[in-house]
Amino acid sequence: MTPLLVSLAFGAFVALLVWQAWTLFRGVPQEDRQFLDRPPLGFRLVWPLIGVLVHHGGYLLDDARRSLVLLRLKRAGVEFSLSPEQFVAAKLVAALGFGLAVWVASLALGRSAFAFVPLAAAAGYLYPELWIHETTERRRGALVRALPFYLDIITLSIEAGSNLTGGMTQAVQKSADSPLRRELGRVLRDIRAGRTRAEALRDFAERTGSVAIRNLVGGLIQAERTGSSLGPLLRAQAEQLRAERFQRAEKQAMEAPVKLLGPLIVFIFPTTFLVISFLLLSKAIREGVLTWAPVVWAYTWPGS
Repeated sequence: MTPLLVSLAFGAFVALLVWQAWTLFRGVPQEDRQFLDRPPLGFRLVWPLIGVLVHHGGYLLDDARRSLVLLRLKRAGVEFSLSPEQFVAAKLVAALGFGLAVWVASLALGRSAFAFVPLAAAAGYLYPELWIHETTERRRGALVRALPFYLDIITLSIEAGSNLTGGMTQAVQKSADSPLRRELGRVLRDIRAGRTRAEALRDFAERTGSVAIRNLVGGLIQAERTGSSLGPLLRAQAEQLRAERFQRAEKQAMEAPVKLLGPLIVFIFPTTFLVISFLLLSKAIREGVLTWAPVVWAYTWPGS
């Protein structure tokens, strides 16, 4: 009779858990993403769990933390894909997933592996941070690489009689899709919506977080205030950016041999030494300089 009661109690407990989980997921309203971008693949895989956490605990994120996370999402170019609450919820889901995966693996490996569960949870919590950092750096590099070409188009348009807004419009229309093209298109939309050009450019510099773009925006705003000609300024900025890009390439080329020392010492040199030593030893044995006696003696050493 007792096993039957235990089984019924366990079944009722499982049914209660399933009903509670179903209630949590059912209470999440459908998100209107008509004017939003598609989330990245990793976030889409756990999107229902993210929605549950955002709906039931999104209010716990304070305004200061939300503003900081929103700025990081803007600099990564995913502010129309993820909200700050969704990004923080993804960190919690990743921590839970990594911790559960290591816990399941530890059941097969033994109790000694349970110590890695907190470490795995911490790694899962930090994984979205690593992703957004790499995405931001990759996007910032793409912006700086494409900036001289766009400045050349804007400069030609200005020297042909157009203004800065018209030059940016020509640059957007005459170029292929890229992060910089999307950012300039956003600047033009802000200007058409009624914002001043200086405000739109400042927001552009803030979203990118690039020092080069911040310096460029500062020069443009200053030239617009003083009435200076924009053509020479933009041409000088483009030449400076190309020179800086060439210097960065030279620096990376000079750092390459130093970075290769580690793999050479750890992987290449030991293998090469073993191959050369084997060839020298084989040749010495064939010519009678050495014999196999030391090797046989090592294998027949008492206690070995």
